[in-house]
Amino acid sequence: MFEQFLGKLRKYEIRMRKAVTSERYGNFHSVFKGSGLEFDDLRLYQYGDDVRAIDWNTSAKGHGTFVKIFKEDKEQTAFFMLDVSASQQVGELKRLKIDIAKEICGVLTLSAIQEASRVGLLCFSDKNERYIRPSDGMKHGYGVISEIYKLVPESTKTNIAEAILVTLNVVKRRSLIFLISDFIDNNYQHNLKALARKHDLIVIHLYDSREVNLPGLGIIPLYDAEKQSTVWVNTSSKQYKEEMASRFSKRSSELQRLCHQNRADYISINTQEDYVPALIHLFKVRRYTKSSASS
Repeated sequence: MFEQFLGKLRKYEIRMRKAVTSERYGNFHSVFKGSGLEFDDLRLYQYGDDVRAIDWNTSAKGHGTFVKIFKEDKEQTAFFMLDVSASQQVGELKRLKIDIAKEICGVLTLSAIQEASRVGLLCFSDKNERYIRPSDGMKHGYGVISEIYKLVPESTKTNIAEAILVTLNVVKRRSLIFLISDFIDNNYQHNLKALARKHDLIVIHLYDSREVNLPGLGIIPLYDAEKQSTVWVNTSSKQYKEEMASRFSKRSSELQRLCHQNRADYISINTQEDYVPALIHLFKVRRYTKSSASS
């Protein structure tokens, strides 16, 4: 079964790579390149320098205005944060949110091990379900994908804020962070801002179409997997449907705005649809913005 999973990921990865490299400029490598920077030296400020690079502590000593010089970290790290909480157990058989989340994490890992030096993983619920320290090599990369495939979470709940704190503690150098979740949680915004400031962050927001537009099935029991309780709802109620759609829209728009304000990339993916085009679009946008920033 794992071989089938890996074969599917390889097919999608090749599809993505062909699409991203099919145009005249850039290549797939530029998607991951430049995500890691390390401090190299100080020099005197020159006209035209970015004021955000000024080292105010050194400049305050009165010997001139100094700016920090950074160099690209040749040993890039791509670190994956994968939400495996029970709210991901939604959707059709074999197309649950958790299934698609694992696929997306796997195909991106497959891409990263070919382009970045190190790959790491944190699978989380409201606890650390699985942590794999960043390392390099194809054998390590396949080991990460194997762990993604076979993981069965112990907890049903979610704590995105705590998972971000763990990542901030274990990933010290600036890295490319993929945060893959349905973001059905509260009070993580402050920590997400800190993550975006320290790292090059890509937020992948997963949702099932029934979270936006639940079919009218009359009065039915709905099981909340995280709270492990059942409530009866009238799915034919116009008010209930509008409230459900409104909650999703508000959560989604607030997350998107938060990412935009903190220079994090954001994409939303309907797990009932083909997710590869969304990833291709993300990579093309990142390639363009990185090439523009470096020119």
